[in-house]
Amino acid sequence: MIYLPELGNNPEIFPPLTQATPDGLLAWGGDLSCARLYAAYQRGIFPWYSEGEPLLWWSPDPRMVLYPEQLHISRSLKKTLHQRKFRITMNHAFAQVISACAEIPRQGQAGTWITQEMQAAYQALHQQGAALSVEAWQQDNLVGGAYGVIIGQAFFGESMFARASNASKVAFVHLVQYLAAQGCLLLDCQVYSAHLASLGARLVPRQVFSQQLKNAVNTRDRIACEPLELN
Repeated sequence: MIYLPELGNNPEIFPPLTQATPDGLLAWGGDLSCARLYAAYQRGIFPWYSEGEPLLWWSPDPRMVLYPEQLHISRSLKKTLHQRKFRITMNHAFAQVISACAEIPRQGQAGTWITQEMQAAYQALHQQGAALSVEAWQQDNLVGGAYGVIIGQAFFGESMFARASNASKVAFVHLVQYLAAQGCLLLDCQVYSAHLASLGARLVPRQVFSQQLKNAVNTRDRIACEPLELN
């Protein structure tokens, strides 16, 4: 039997990352207040649970990370970018993006982990300037996008969706290029996926990621998060 610590009332206190289970599960309980989420992400910890489950906190080892300078754009994706099929914006429709990420069907997944409670929590972070969205539009239709948390010079990707072929990839590429221009040091992609690997993300030992993250979040430099047109 695995002992899993329960979080208390102090949003700043989490167990040491070395206490996580082999699959990265670190603790349960607590809440999704902005203060707790902010403290968690600064340490490389994120919430992930399904409807009806207790609130679970994770810190996987290894960690999927994309360094902006290592963004890989395939030949076919370059062609799509040149075709300018989508208008790409940032922070024009955060609530719509997170709702779409929750609703879109995903292969091998029943239901969603982006619960109503989760959506409200990240919208609260967004209102504080600590979460952003990127959107892909065709005419006035939202056809793709992604959202995540931003602290210092680190971006923590949470989820993306596409209703049109390559919409989320194009939006993501524009986001990475914007973040790179703003001095972003790393994008946390949490766990391995072939989709993210194709864009240049790779697995990094948690200890290495934690040190890099510490450097990225402990800075006075801030990435501008006002609404923008990205292409």
